Amino acid sequence: GSAGALSPPAAASKWVRLNVGGTYFVSTRQTLCREPKSFLCRLCCQDGPELGSDKDETGAYLIDRDPTYFGPILNYLRHGKLIINKELAEEGVLEEAEFYNIASLVRLVKERIRDNENRTSQGPVKHVYRVLQCQEEELTQMVSTMSDGWKFEQLISIGSSYNYGNEDQAEFLCVVSRELNNSTNGIVKEPSEKAKILQERGSRM
Repeated sequence: GSAGALSPPAAASKWVRLNVGGTYFVSTRQTLCREPKSFLCRLCCQDGPELGSDKDETGAYLIDRDPTYFGPILNYLRHGKLIINKELAEEGVLEEAEFYNIASLVRLVKERIRDNENRTSQGPVKHVYRVLQCQEEELTQMVSTMSDGWKFEQLISIGSSYNYGNEDQAEFLCVVSRELNNSTNGIVKEPSEKAKILQERGSRM
């Protein structure tokens, strides 16, 4: 039995074969027992009759779960990071983390799902742009009193084609933008800056 000499039983027992829904995974007992309360730990470290683990003909533990989502579970036990391929649904990984009873991973996946929901509920950020027309002397005041959320984008000088009273004032177009939150559905409830400026102007004349 030279084969026996090559792999003493101790070394053989360090490695564990798992047959998850027809796909084989190989890992060490140390990895699988990282989470003492987990199903995997009970499976391989307390391989007593009370658990009655079924093994297939190759001696691999049979686990009737989806192998697609087992990868992230096993990798998490290996290195403690949650890595999920783009094509995998987080919910699927959460389902398995709960089945295998890995509390810290369940927490991580739930956080990840929450983050993603926050991100996707905002959707792509839309911007509303407004062009405000004002005179030189009103510029600084207008920029400094811009209401919440509006960002100054661009200033375009359009010359002094307007003549209010006797003095020539340089006219500017001021472009501002703000992110459009879904909650407002694009309805800007406040009066536009342009309207405010025109009102001021009207009262001055």
